[in-house]
Amino acid sequence: MEDSAANAAAPDFDVYRAMDWKDGVGTLPGSELKFRVNEFGVLEVITSEADDDSVKKAHATTTWSVPTAQEGKLIPVKEERPWAQRGLVCVRCQRKGSAVDFLPDGRHCSERCLQQDQQECLGCHLQRFFLFPAVPYGGKKKSWCWASYLEEEKSVAAPSKSFKEHQSYPQSKNGFRVGMKLEGVDPEHPSMYCVLTVAEVSGHRIRLHFDKHSDCYDFWVNSNSPDIHPAGWCEKTGHKLHPPKGMKDEEFSWSSYVKMNKGQAAPKALFENQNTMVTPLGFRIGMKLEAIDKKNPSLICVATVTDMVDNRFLVHFDNWDESYDYWCDATSPYIHPIGWCQENGRTLTTPPGYQSEENFSWEKYLEETGSSPAPARAFKVKPPHSFQIHMKLEAVDKRNPMLVRVATVVDSDDHRIKIHFDGWTDEYDYWVDTDSPDIHPAGWCAKTSHPLQPPISPLEMFESSEQGGCPTPGCKGVGHIKGARYSGHHSAVGCPYSDINISKGSVLPDRLSGEMPGTGVGRPRRAESSSASAAVNQDASVSPPFNLPVVFFSTVNAQLLLRGCCPGLPSLIRRVLYSVRVGRPSKKKVEEPLTLQQALHQSVFMPSGSSSPTSPHCWDQHSKLLPTVAGITASKVAAWTVEQVTEFIQALPGCKEQVRTFRDEQIDGEAFLLLTQVDLVKILSIKLGPALKIYNSILMFKTTEDSASNEL
Repeated sequence: MEDSAANAAAPDFDVYRAMDWKDGVGTLPGSELKFRVNEFGVLEVITSEADDDSVKKAHATTTWSVPTAQEGKLIPVKEERPWAQRGLVCVRCQRKGSAVDFLPDGRHCSERCLQQDQQECLGCHLQRFFLFPAVPYGGKKKSWCWASYLEEEKSVAAPSKSFKEHQSYPQSKNGFRVGMKLEGVDPEHPSMYCVLTVAEVSGHRIRLHFDKHSDCYDFWVNSNSPDIHPAGWCEKTGHKLHPPKGMKDEEFSWSSYVKMNKGQAAPKALFENQNTMVTPLGFRIGMKLEAIDKKNPSLICVATVTDMVDNRFLVHFDNWDESYDYWCDATSPYIHPIGWCQENGRTLTTPPGYQSEENFSWEKYLEETGSSPAPARAFKVKPPHSFQIHMKLEAVDKRNPMLVRVATVVDSDDHRIKIHFDGWTDEYDYWVDTDSPDIHPAGWCAKTSHPLQPPISPLEMFESSEQGGCPTPGCKGVGHIKGARYSGHHSAVGCPYSDINISKGSVLPDRLSGEMPGTGVGRPRRAESSSASAAVNQDASVSPPFNLPVVFFSTVNAQLLLRGCCPGLPSLIRRVLYSVRVGRPSKKKVEEPLTLQQALHQSVFMPSGSSSPTSPHCWDQHSKLLPTVAGITASKVAAWTVEQVTEFIQALPGCKEQVRTFRDEQIDGEAFLLLTQVDLVKILSIKLGPALKIYNSILMFKTTEDSASNEL
């Protein structure tokens, strides 16, 4: 997948330009649906002739207007909007402000929030639209605050002194912006420094994306994290920087890379760790020690210091792979000098494959490896923490890292606390280190402008499981087990809190394995394909009983729609979507002999609903142009895997370069059949020539299916 900077530079599909406007009424080519722009600047469907007439009359007497193809933007309304004097809450980031600070739609505080909303799939938009309505924060929606909550619960918040400096209220504002590029540690491979791009900013936190990799692997860090560095840091400090996927080490240059992607290197001033005073340590690279395996805490193993940055060093377990490595400082309770296990009656786990495993001797091992032990004086004692049971704080939800929740300390030991998310059941409790960057004092979110998830009430717990969507009690369908690629889910399979996922670590394959993650939530492909086909065959002119925001129609991201993110999309909404995307067949025209280019062009730019038996030239003409498509029906294609789709694309003349795009976007047969010409050209950035052939193939699959049905 292209990196965030490249995506930001790509032009967005403009729904207004795609419509034909007359007397304030917009129509979509190939569809009988009509639209208007309401007083909030939101596009809505006209459901009756009476509404149609009223819009035309209003258009003749009001200053409100819609954009023309030449204008490309809304003309401001002279009259004051009803909500202009009230506070607003952004549906994307929950930021509060007045109408002056918001976009004309009254729902987004910035273009960035609007763009992020537009990049989501339709199902996630519906979910966010109905779960987080744009209501004034001073209105009916009940607000939540720490002071009232602590008083109600007769509880106390963990004092600020209990938190380390990096956990407490930040001294400076988060200056990172979406699209900025930097270098950072891969949390799953702590010895690796990679090229990263800021994909999202929320309060004091940033979501980082591995350039040229799937955004399933995106991860969150605080803006003061010691694991991130400015561009050029690796070269300056002698560390190896792993370039983006597909680039060789010798080919990568920060200056040319940023220029090529029209991006921006994050300014050095934003990195707080660049000004850190380095305390002399007794540790050196290559020194040996005994260390606890954090992933298997019962094991204490032979380890080596393999890297050092500022006041921290990297612990690597001898003869183990790097995924078990971790960074720590001299006070870490997880490390000990050599001989500690023998002195304390603990079992030392020797390196896998070591010859003298039963009679391990540190003296002999140091001699064999030509290394020296870390001196005992280098190990410092960690001061005791002051967290107490029942204290409350704010904590990042490890199962859904985009969220910060209200939490309570329910247990503790020498260097850890067990946190419980208020309102949730005990099964979601887990242990964290007291110096974890993911716990913060009460009020941290408010002071950093980060959304805070308040405790769930018993009523909300019940309602969430009764109102449809995700069946997990308390879950509102936000987040996904497969990471940031999907912002929402509609089933237990994709839910981070469901019984089938709660005990899982990561469902994603290793980022470096060369494999791509699965394409969804394991729904029955054939069954849903049939229902989708039925929806298309039904009357496409059905009008929705509700008004959809404009972003639903401006986001024509078909490969996201049915990639697996929203298998529970209501059938009525599917019909509305299809009615806009498919439309009614065009009027029959007099047939004339077509040239090769004309035949392809007509097949692509006619409404997709017109590929029916009433247009015999589709099959006769195109089966000669693309013989590899002959005889294949849409029902067969719907069952194709991602690999089968890429094999088909590769077999199409002149389309080999597009294979990587389809593989990276994980487009399976079902999603492939739903792609439109707009998706291929605008979203997937495929050149017109290959796009014509690919879309023509899709139409031929559907034509073959229709022909087979008619014969029966």
